[in-house]
Amino acid sequence: MTMTTNSKDSARTATPPAPAVAPSRRRPALIGVAAVTLLAAAAYGAYWALTLRHHESTDNAYVQAPVVQITPQVGGTVLAVLADDTDIVKQGTPLVRLDPSDAKLALERAEAQLAQTVREVRTLYVNNSALAATVRAREAEVMRLEAEVARAADDVARRRPLLASGAVGGEEMKHAETTLTSAKSQLAGAQSALAAAREQAASNRALTEGTAVEKHPSVERAAAAVREAARAAAHRAARAGERPVAKRTVQVGQRVAAGSPLMTVIPLEQVWVEANFKEVQLRQMRIGQPVKLTADLYGSKVEYDGRIAGLGAGTGAAFALLPAQNATGNWIKVVQRVPVRVELDAKQLAEHPLRVGLSMEASVDVGRQDGAPLLSSAVSRSNATQAMALPGEEADKIVREIIVANLGKARS
Repeated sequence: MTMTTNSKDSARTATPPAPAVAPSRRRPALIGVAAVTLLAAAAYGAYWALTLRHHESTDNAYVQAPVVQITPQVGGTVLAVLADDTDIVKQGTPLVRLDPSDAKLALERAEAQLAQTVREVRTLYVNNSALAATVRAREAEVMRLEAEVARAADDVARRRPLLASGAVGGEEMKHAETTLTSAKSQLAGAQSALAAAREQAASNRALTEGTAVEKHPSVERAAAAVREAARAAAHRAARAGERPVAKRTVQVGQRVAAGSPLMTVIPLEQVWVEANFKEVQLRQMRIGQPVKLTADLYGSKVEYDGRIAGLGAGTGAAFALLPAQNATGNWIKVVQRVPVRVELDAKQLAEHPLRVGLSMEASVDVGRQDGAPLLSSAVSRSNATQAMALPGEEADKIVREIIVANLGKARS
């Protein structure tokens, strides 16, 4: 036991201690690390001062586009669905075709009504002459009866002095007075008939004065019905421009009403990016400032050049289905985000198409301050379509042909 302990003690005594690093060798290393750190901090500070502080970025950005619902202007039964989801339809390509039977019958009824109206209005113009002749006849009758009353009155006046002397009998005198009374009654009736004829003639003239048959309000009303029916007949097929189709819900054989959603088309050449920046990031943003964007779909190798086009009217919370109730007891301030509209370069968009809802990353160069502030300007835009245009020339041709065919030879 004694020998073993002595051997361990001798071994422990024989191990030399580790040499301590000289302070003169550690100092240069520490100085080098500090210098590198200071250089890195200075480089970052310079980069921030020259670049980063002039940029505001967010990854809360998504692709948006007009979502156009295809709805029929008239109801009907679907005979054919000519486009499906993911299809790209060309300009003027029909998407849905409805049964034309109802529209054809409605157009035929409207055309027949227009023809009937033209003939009825022609009758009004012809009645002007007939009623004028009736008035003249009534006036002649009144004049004749006035003469009869005057003659009967003379007979009574001549016989009355002779009645006392007996030269004229009482029966004869009574007969003369009866004749006078009858003549006066007939005159009163004729005068009433004359007044009625004049009122009827004036009423008929009021329906026809100052206009021709073609421009008569009744004819115009019937012509408008023909144009409406012609439009309904022409729009039995829904059409669109060159757009991808999405959310098709219509099926063959389905009975659809006017305004029912059939499918959706999206003009992908009109997409924009809605970048949701924090409130504090909007201070230096201006209309027209350049924006660099990347899409998760393509990665950082594809970069889009955009520009700020406008600012949303409110935060997302303000337009939420269940808006926040900030006037509650348990309230925590949350920095809000406001949607900023970013327009994309059309050429780049054509080379690298996007789809609605794709994620984007946006970085705005706020160094340029020559544009208008976001909060004090609005960019006006307009969209138009010819899909709802009336078939004007064709419908007008139908109306003219019907009017001419029913005017006859006598035109007023």
